[in-house]
Amino acid sequence: MFDALTFDQRRKLAIEVLANGERLTRKAGSFLGQCAVDPSPLSSAQAEWFQTLAERAGISLEAE
Repeated sequence: MFDALTFDQRRKLAIEVLANGERLTRKAGSFLGQCAVDPSPLSSAQAEWFQTLAERAGISLEAE
């Protein structure tokens, strides 16, 4: 589902996760920053990780 996001949706969610995610690792923060600025499509593994990070931060697509 996260792999079907438009770039603008992905950017908004990535910034929201960065703002709300309390214990993000440097690697996770770097990945989310890349999601916010790079319009390239996410691989299925990247989309899964993005979804996991969003869920840990308490953010879901239903709020969109």
